Amino acid sequence: MAFSIQTIVILCLSSTVALIGVLFTRPHLLNTKLVCRQSEGSTQANCSDSNFSKSPYQASWTSWYHPSVDIKLQSSGYSASVRTGSQNWNILYHLGGAGPWVEKKIDVVEAGIAPPKGCEVEQVHMIARHGERYPTRRVGKRMRSLVRRMQESGLVFQNELAFFKDWELFWTHDSQIAQLTSTGPFAGTLGAFTTGIRLRTRYSRLLSNTQSQFPITRFWASDSQRVIDTARYFASGFFGHDWHKIAELEIIPETSSMGANTLTPGDTCLAYGEDAEEGHDSGDAMLARFRPNYIEKPMKRILANNPGLDLTHDDVYAMQEMCAFETTARGSSPWCDVFTQDDMLGFDYARDIQHYYRVGPGTKYSAVMGWLWLNATTNLMLQGPEAGPLFFSFVHDGDIAPVITALGILSDNEHLPITHIKHDRRWRKSQILPMGGRTILEVLSCQVTGASSPAKFVRLNINDGITAIPDCDTGPGKSCALPEFARKIKTTGQQVGDFREKCGLSQDAADRITFLHQ
Repeated sequence: MAFSIQTIVILCLSSTVALIGVLFTRPHLLNTKLVCRQSEGSTQANCSDSNFSKSPYQASWTSWYHPSVDIKLQSSGYSASVRTGSQNWNILYHLGGAGPWVEKKIDVVEAGIAPPKGCEVEQVHMIARHGERYPTRRVGKRMRSLVRRMQESGLVFQNELAFFKDWELFWTHDSQIAQLTSTGPFAGTLGAFTTGIRLRTRYSRLLSNTQSQFPITRFWASDSQRVIDTARYFASGFFGHDWHKIAELEIIPETSSMGANTLTPGDTCLAYGEDAEEGHDSGDAMLARFRPNYIEKPMKRILANNPGLDLTHDDVYAMQEMCAFETTARGSSPWCDVFTQDDMLGFDYARDIQHYYRVGPGTKYSAVMGWLWLNATTNLMLQGPEAGPLFFSFVHDGDIAPVITALGILSDNEHLPITHIKHDRRWRKSQILPMGGRTILEVLSCQVTGASSPAKFVRLNINDGITAIPDCDTGPGKSCALPEFARKIKTTGQQVGDFREKCGLSQDAADRITFLHQ
């Protein structure tokens, strides 16, 4: 379904209004520090989200990179410190992937996202999470249950919960559950559209190339409404409001019958779903084991300030989730003010634990699932320009984490502990897979000294943070030579084994992705 001209006009007006609102209400958004207050009896500051520290959401022109503008890219200067009391605290970086999109700031190549000198981008392969959304049905039910009990308690809430008497739930109808948000500066609809504009700005030459090479450019989405909507809003930004004339969205079913020919291998890998110890459900189990380590402290503080209130660990966790999800829908949330920095560091790590053991390096199924997309993508890279320059796929966060695992880029030497927070960890969902998170593999064509023809390299971009691929980063701008990258992916495939065998599928099931081509 294509968007009407009226829809696009509304989008543009919404974007303009949001930007004007930001400029008038937060004129120093990119340069101010977060204002924090210190809770009584606590050594920890509690931070209001009214002025985010150097918020990366409204990105600077340098982070967009336009090839026709001769500018020197420089670091934003943002420090993603997790130290308690840091003046650089930014709550958007501690919402565990449940908050708005943010740039990746840890473990990035300092040169910026512009192609290295002497190089140009030849191919782009993106796998992206859907845009900012409302909570899923299970999480929304937990939130609604808590809110209803608080409303019916008859209590007069005090201190950090004093706002509740005038507060209203941030969705109005259950039809909004799990769908893209469409209000506020972090609206999922706006974010997807803006991402399209951002990449059109960055890859305008490749857009011209694909239009001359193919009458119709294919792009892909898994069969989930929020994923499909994200792809369509993106297409309106990237291809234009009449995108259906030059592009075609191919929707890939999220059914188990697809075998390996899928964008959502977690839905087709039967053993992954059935293995209670090391499969999908292990993430929730590890979360449950870690959560008491941090959540008792804020629960006791809230109860002490509000006598008569009855809370469980699930209730306090739901409050933290409302901080994240309300921010995506309204731009900010008073629930965030209920918690200290330490509390939010605990929440952030809890969600890292859940995701790490559910779909990341903590489950033995992750790499074999992620290899499928990497293998299909590598084959397109090896075909060269004739394969086409642009490949965009839209999925869920649980479908991208296996790709990152298979690349081996963010795996710690040991599994994440569940007894305490590992502050120096590499696996951080808020930066890897926020709402609207995107992982892009670029094929670079570079002039190399002494070579008669350009050489090909692969560069990894995670949420506008160039990330080196381990043991494959000797090319320009820490890129990886294409032949070396191809060998690495082949070796990974040999190590992880056959998808059908690992997942308990029959031999007549699909063993690879075949739809990913122009």
